[in-house]
Amino acid sequence: MIGIGAGDPRQVTVQAIEAMRRADVFFVIGKGERKQELLDVRTAILAAHVDHDYRVVTIEDPPRDRAIAATGADAAYRDAVTDWHDRRADLLAAEFAAVDGVGAILVWGDPALYDSILRLVDRVLARGVVSFDHEVIPGITSAQALAARHRIVLHDIGEPLHITTGRRLREEGVRAGESTLVMLDGECSFTTVPGDDLHIWWAAYLGLPDEELIEGPLRAVEGRIMRRRNELRESKGWIMDIYLLRGTEPPATR
Repeated sequence: MIGIGAGDPRQVTVQAIEAMRRADVFFVIGKGERKQELLDVRTAILAAHVDHDYRVVTIEDPPRDRAIAATGADAAYRDAVTDWHDRRADLLAAEFAAVDGVGAILVWGDPALYDSILRLVDRVLARGVVSFDHEVIPGITSAQALAARHRIVLHDIGEPLHITTGRRLREEGVRAGESTLVMLDGECSFTTVPGDDLHIWWAAYLGLPDEELIEGPLRAVEGRIMRRRNELRESKGWIMDIYLLRGTEPPATR
């Protein structure tokens, strides 16, 4: 499992390149025509860095019930994701068993942060259909790319950083005295956070040609972010975004 960064092909590390050059087969979980650009980036990375013959095996991602995620029912959400992971693992197990050699999966960002690939591999091994050793190569996350592009530190001096999802942000809000990094938010959950003392740093398509950055006081720019996000999603058919929320009062007074 090879982390390949947040989208910019130049973010691929030397360690990742070395791992790709040891692989015979690359497994790709397809996301359909609407997200073909994500596959194209992976293809470009392979073409740039792999200098031997290899195969690419595309596995169509089984459908997932995303409506459950919007209900806020934690148990139902976990059950839906578990079912989705089980079906993905069945497909991976069948493809892994057909390979004689070294296989690799190029993982957007880093395999350890809001990505399911490590859990899927554990499920495949637990099935006993195929046995293999595996290695994880870290990658630059969208969180790091967000900070770099906005030229900020993700947390204040001595302050914790809370990483969460849009669904959790809607349920729990922003924790006092913490910077909050939000991923997997399809509902613009920052609009549900009360108060006028928050600043937001937002980005979409980090590392890709269509990268977008917006920052400012939350209440002043939230409408602009929502409009731009909707425009981008409509034009491309998909969107990946991330943002940081932080109180505007000095740390000593919070």
